[in-house]
Amino acid sequence: MTNPLSRFHVPETLDELPDDIHDAILNVQEKAGFVPNVFLMLAHRPEEFRAFFTYHDALMERESDTLTKAEKEMIVVTTSARNRCLYCVVAHGALLRIYSKDPLVADNVAINHVTAGLSERHRVMLDFAMHCGIEVGELTCAWQARLEQVGFTLEDCWDIGAIAAFFGMSNRLVTMAGTPPNEEFYVMGRLPR
Repeated sequence: MTNPLSRFHVPETLDELPDDIHDAILNVQEKAGFVPNVFLMLAHRPEEFRAFFTYHDALMERESDTLTKAEKEMIVVTTSARNRCLYCVVAHGALLRIYSKDPLVADNVAINHVTAGLSERHRVMLDFAMHCGIEVGELTCAWQARLEQVGFTLEDCWDIGAIAAFFGMSNRLVTMAGTPPNEEFYVMGRLPR
């Protein structure tokens, strides 16, 4: 029998989990008001849960002088849409709407970032993310020059490529497990508070 959150075992209660994972999930629940399904799906394998979220946080929460949280989420939504990952498009679309304070941007970049009415900076950033994450391309001198011309640093180039690559893996895990997005994500950031 399959669980609606995953084809793999999902804990019946958080008490089944190791203390650090239990506490991490409760912390997210306290902040968000609910437990994102991906946390429960990944709790299937505690060591992988820890590694996944350690790398996720290193990428997505790292302070940058030039790459914003909204831009990072824009990369996630765009590449996740191309990978046909409903969970990540919906969940990170909510975060993109919140960080950008724009209720339309997530849907637009998910469909087609080229026609989404973005700035040149954002279009080049997403072109490069697609180059890395979908076309498995490398950072050439030409790409670096193009990215630097719109204000990105060499460190940003790493971040853009790493986020696209990490979420390619995440997209495939969530899709393979059959994990649906939480209903709460669909409405977040669509209407002003």
